Amino acid sequence: MSATQVYIVVGVFATVILAIAFNVVDMAVAALGGMCVLIVLDILDEDDLLAAARIAAGPISLLFGGMVVARILSTTGVFDLIGDAYLRATGGSGRRFLLLLLVIVAPLCALLPNATTVILLAPIIIRVAVALELDIVQPMILTAIVSNAAGLLTLVGDPATFLVGSSIGMTFGEYLRRVSLGGLLALAAVLPLLPLLMRDIWRVRRTLPPSEHRARITRPVYAALSLAVLAAMMVLFVFGENLPTRIVPPVVALIAGALALLVGFGAKIEPTDSVLRDVDWKTLLFLACIFCLVQAMTKTGLLQLMSLRLYDAFGTRLALVALAMIAGIGALSSLLANVPVAAASIVMVKGYLVAAQFVPEVALSDQFTQWPAVTIPVFVGMMFGATLGGNATLVGSAANIVAAGICAREGRTITFARFLRYGLPVTVAQLAASAVYVLVLTHFLR
Repeated sequence: MSATQVYIVVGVFATVILAIAFNVVDMAVAALGGMCVLIVLDILDEDDLLAAARIAAGPISLLFGGMVVARILSTTGVFDLIGDAYLRATGGSGRRFLLLLLVIVAPLCALLPNATTVILLAPIIIRVAVALELDIVQPMILTAIVSNAAGLLTLVGDPATFLVGSSIGMTFGEYLRRVSLGGLLALAAVLPLLPLLMRDIWRVRRTLPPSEHRARITRPVYAALSLAVLAAMMVLFVFGENLPTRIVPPVVALIAGALALLVGFGAKIEPTDSVLRDVDWKTLLFLACIFCLVQAMTKTGLLQLMSLRLYDAFGTRLALVALAMIAGIGALSSLLANVPVAAASIVMVKGYLVAAQFVPEVALSDQFTQWPAVTIPVFVGMMFGATLGGNATLVGSAANIVAAGICAREGRTITFARFLRYGLPVTVAQLAASAVYVLVLTHFLR
């Protein structure tokens, strides 16, 4: 690739991000437009698009399958019951509302992709917020932030985390042993910031109206079958990779989505077309286009050059490299969608570890899984940087984008600046906590 083409790729990338940041054009349109420019200029060709599709297939399958399951579950009435219980548990207190939001969101994000959790729980959170006479924007921003952090609790909680973990052959169980505690620390970092960042809600006291019409499940068999699909999805996330016929998380999500559609079709609640129409195609399109833009960056050779620069700067000091991953990838993930940033960073970090002679050159292939224990903190640092860095801005993660879309449908707009006001302080605190965790992990894996 010529120097001129490199400048074009970087320029297009920067233009797309600035257009999104300043709300010049819709984020999906900006990313799609940037990708088309690179195709027209013959910088991206068919092979590049296929390579991007191979990388994007896993994360996008996770999101799509989860969205379908969430959409079917939303018609069962189960979440109306949860919403009633949530509202009564707040007692009219804004403080309880925020703390219970963490309690509700975090466990579900441990076993479902974070964007899916936002879709599932948004109707409940909005319903309770409206009952407490609160603006829905702050709770929805908090929902996205908590879902991103809780996505670190397991391998499948966040597409960026899954992408990094699967690239080195990390199993669900290995992730629980080496990374999950760091996810808990990231969640804990949110708590002391709530009274400061959301003081208006924290101080709210409302008198709840008497409950006259309690929610109830009108189709118990349909609800039971839908919940069974969710339960099967969770079980296969945990154990699917250990079955004789290995079932990886993206395939699990697709299977669950197909079963959910089958349940919905059999119950004749609504046409399948309606369910699929409500899938957040804009988010999926945005991520697919960003993956293509990242593929163009990879093609420039800049990532390989950065691998060598990383080695020149840090040598074989892996603890410093891990911290650099938290800070550097965290910063990039705040400006770009974190999943493609993670995909690009994998190329860079593997190149560094080869240059530093921790692994042979064959490690650059997708099939290599024999990573020395001392290198694991570097990849864990990547996970924290990508997942938590995505909390800083509106475009940082799929969960943020989904939350913004839901608010827009409710007539409330989340601007880039408003999300930044809450996301940036939380991200700084979470990345600091994760840095401490990675340093401790590095010590134990020497």
